[in-house]
Amino acid sequence: MTTAPNSNHVFIFDTTLRDGEQSPGCSMTTQEKLSMAHALEDLGVDILEAGFAMASEGDFAAIATITQAIRKPRITSLARAKSEDIVMAARSLEHADRARIHVFLASSDLHLEYKLKISREQALIQAAESVRQARTLCDDVEFSPEDATRSDRDFLVEMVRVAIQAGATTINMPDTVGYSTPEEYGQMFLEVRERIPAIDAEGIILSSHCHDDLGLAVANSLAAVQAGARQIECTVNGIGERAGNAAVEEIAAALYVRSDRYGVSTSVKLDNLYATSQTLGQLITFGPSPNKAIVGANAFAHESGIHQHGMLANPLCYEIMTPALVGAAGTQLVLGKHSGRAALRNRLEQLGYTLSREELQQTYYRFVALADRKKNIYDQDLVGLLPQQIRDRRPMSYAEVD
Repeated sequence: MTTAPNSNHVFIFDTTLRDGEQSPGCSMTTQEKLSMAHALEDLGVDILEAGFAMASEGDFAAIATITQAIRKPRITSLARAKSEDIVMAARSLEHADRARIHVFLASSDLHLEYKLKISREQALIQAAESVRQARTLCDDVEFSPEDATRSDRDFLVEMVRVAIQAGATTINMPDTVGYSTPEEYGQMFLEVRERIPAIDAEGIILSSHCHDDLGLAVANSLAAVQAGARQIECTVNGIGERAGNAAVEEIAAALYVRSDRYGVSTSVKLDNLYATSQTLGQLITFGPSPNKAIVGANAFAHESGIHQHGMLANPLCYEIMTPALVGAAGTQLVLGKHSGRAALRNRLEQLGYTLSREELQQTYYRFVALADRKKNIYDQDLVGLLPQQIRDRRPMSYAEVD
């Protein structure tokens, strides 16, 4: 079996401004894309796909604007395997310190027959000619065989080989429709590496690009890393076509928390993840789901009494990372009908009330009854549950509580 590449660095290729923006409700103006590009630069992404230059005048303008303002990440523009697309991509990248043209062409028979209406032989010729043209305009060319996971494996290998011979230095094998499973996806990378020795010999970077139609985008991306991929294409909050893309925050956190398993690193500044997520949410029409991993409102919230008791004893009982690691505000012990006495006592003590065991027991009964009727329990509600004699012995007024 092929061994893993020597490099233990995984490049993060962020496509929030291209694939992410294509999803409903996520379109951005040039200035909004520039704001997001600055946030991505601060996050530490290695490659920033700024758009699809041929798609519209607005996309071209946004890419050109970003290239003049953003200096740390490599800036890339997407292009179909067509001469006019490639020329337009190159023009949009003229002011970039480090540019990349990202060329794609379908490799599955389904796409070739019904969408492009060309033969396999024509596709191979088009792929080679397009990559060669792109290399005359830019030193860094990435090639993607679209719908790689549903492509005939022999033909996929041949298309990848042709693209490398034409000058592509990064090969992205996307799960365009979110069809693959981790085992399948990882095996595809292993097989392509085994059958094309030039990939390892010449230092060609293999890249993953996964969609989340089966909820496996992040799992598939991590499987690709284990199989030798050293670039992951992803988006903030996992936005993207249909069910979205692999989420950068989940990828970065997983590679860090489970470094024992993956043994690789990224340049992502983990403590900027939450702020970057919030920035995107303010620019588009929605933020992350409350139960979204890493950056969701409930990612570090606990309501279950068993969990809250464990958290009070030692946060490691129920949190595999600290909120500070990803820049979140902090752990929340949410009081609700599943909460226990330990969390109730803890919050009342924070409010300035120390209760005996019997007083806590009686207050807890009243609390549970209230929680069965009310979804959100506020501090005022808790104080209202206390008998007057307990409230009277508190050394400071309730208004003084932060």
